[in-house]
Amino acid sequence: MKSLAPHDRPREKLDRLGPAGLGDNELLAVILGHGFRAASAIDVANEVLHAVSGLHGLTRQSLADLRRLKGVGTAKASQILAAVELGRRTLLRAPERREQLGSPREVASYLLPRYGARAVEQFGIVLLDTKHRVLKAAVLTVGTLDASLVHPREVFREATGAGAAAIVLFHNHPSGDPTPSGEDAVLTARMVEAGRVMGIEVVDHVVLADTKYCSFKEMGRL
Repeated sequence: MKSLAPHDRPREKLDRLGPAGLGDNELLAVILGHGFRAASAIDVANEVLHAVSGLHGLTRQSLADLRRLKGVGTAKASQILAAVELGRRTLLRAPERREQLGSPREVASYLLPRYGARAVEQFGIVLLDTKHRVLKAAVLTVGTLDASLVHPREVFREATGAGAAAIVLFHNHPSGDPTPSGEDAVLTARMVEAGRVMGIEVVDHVVLADTKYCSFKEMGRL
């Protein structure tokens, strides 16, 4: 950072212009704090952004992914992930306001900031009351989704425990492509049938990927 004029250093620039006046690499440099002997914080920030294909790529990195990068390590990787998670949470609406999800687009708007850009696959459910207002969202499994391993018993135990009248199934595709797979279709059919038996409607199954989604209901497959 010594090679930069004092007024161009990220912290001083932030103080002078505010955070909106900094580039992505400069904001990341502020989070990193410092570099190492051979590279400044700006140099490390540039390398990180290049390695993850830009700022949005940070949302899909794990701690292990980041700490493998030169000049990062566990402490700086933790700082980056904490900053990303704080940013993600600012997109969420006030918790005291219960969302009413009346369409696949509204479901996607609710889920994407929370689960759309995760580094690993997660499967969960959104629990709804009789007016399709959100009771809560719960992640039930983490890892590669296998229809044979996601049992209706766990899904509907969660739903009945919360007194849900309906549920939305969701999971993410870390690949960035939300197109449902054959396994996704099999899983959906199993849950819909179980829901009929339990008297709890499966409203939709939404597949998330970064900022995109696919809805079984919207596609006419549910």
